[in-house]
Amino acid sequence: ALEYREALLEAVSEVDDQIMEQYLGEEPISDKDLNAAIRKATIARDLVPVLCGSALKNKGIQPLLNAIEAFLPSPLDIPPVKGVHPKTNAELEFLPRRNDPLAALIFKVSMIEGRKLSFARIYSGTMETGADVFNPGLNRKEKLSRILQMHANKRERLKSASAGDIVGIVGLKNSATGDTLCAQDHPVFLEKMEYEDPVISIAIEPKTHADQDKLDDVLEKFMIEDPTLKVRNDEETGQTILSGMGELHLEIIISRMLKEFKTNVNVGSPQVVYREIMLSGQKGEAVFERDISGKTHFARVRIRLEPGERGQGIHFEARADDTQIPPAYVPAIETGIRESLEGGFLKGYPLVDVRIVLEGGAFDERSNELAFSVCASMACKTALENASLGLLE
Repeated sequence: ALEYREALLEAVSEVDDQIMEQYLGEEPISDKDLNAAIRKATIARDLVPVLCGSALKNKGIQPLLNAIEAFLPSPLDIPPVKGVHPKTNAELEFLPRRNDPLAALIFKVSMIEGRKLSFARIYSGTMETGADVFNPGLNRKEKLSRILQMHANKRERLKSASAGDIVGIVGLKNSATGDTLCAQDHPVFLEKMEYEDPVISIAIEPKTHADQDKLDDVLEKFMIEDPTLKVRNDEETGQTILSGMGELHLEIIISRMLKEFKTNVNVGSPQVVYREIMLSGQKGEAVFERDISGKTHFARVRIRLEPGERGQGIHFEARADDTQIPPAYVPAIETGIRESLEGGFLKGYPLVDVRIVLEGGAFDERSNELAFSVCASMACKTALENASLGLLE
């Protein structure tokens, strides 16, 4: 303990002059002065207090709660929360005052006993049970059926809650994680939550017909709770693919499916999510001339695919002359190429960070959007067949 206290005093003295003087002068440092210095350095983000303990054994929980109270800033110690007006994009500030317009952020959604419970932090203003609040993202009102003070696994009903409170709300039908709740006459968007793309996938299949009926409903509830969980159906195999942030994330989902919702599934091995990229540029050209339902369709497309900057996404540029391809057909060409890239080429994973240049083509009276969309997809496949491709984890 003495060794770690010495390390603590050294760390604090580096960011606080008064503690440094006392430390170097070997004067006694009171807990009051030390706590004040740690609080000041924590709020300034010069230090990060680290505590140890075990939630399972209930060890170190009280010191942790004491440290939260002692070191972390109250809403009065930090700058006002900022948001933007949905229509004008003007920056708005919200002070933690109960009589100001309402501004609250939903930071988590849980499905408890089949009911949707939304957790919200109120930054400004007051919300009351039975009142309406406005969701600017959906442009609609929502009713606060119940406001709950949460005590771990116990709940206490509240008539109202105001700035600084963190509460559970029952009754929000459409609002989701990251949505803002505010007053209709003072609309605002608070910080929007951004989620990373999933990194790992597993395939699941229901064991029985009864499980099949339950599965879709259960997955819908999980996705309402957890925006980082992605679900898609593989049309070729008929399997449901779950994609998440790691193996533990997916294990917990499967465990909850079994224990909470009594839904039995067969689970495939985890698969890392890949993306395909181009390592070198390549040209592709195709001619589409075919009879469909007694009518001849015609299109010619010439494109060039090039590797783009990492994280840039797919960028499309049309350089073809109007005499070669009328502007009306360009969106169909872009759609055809983008859909083709989505299916990948090496292993069927989406191609990312590609620059598409439409260089030219030809049309006549038999041409239409369908012909150009299919032709563009064929030209894309031709380019990819001759290109050098790589895989990204």
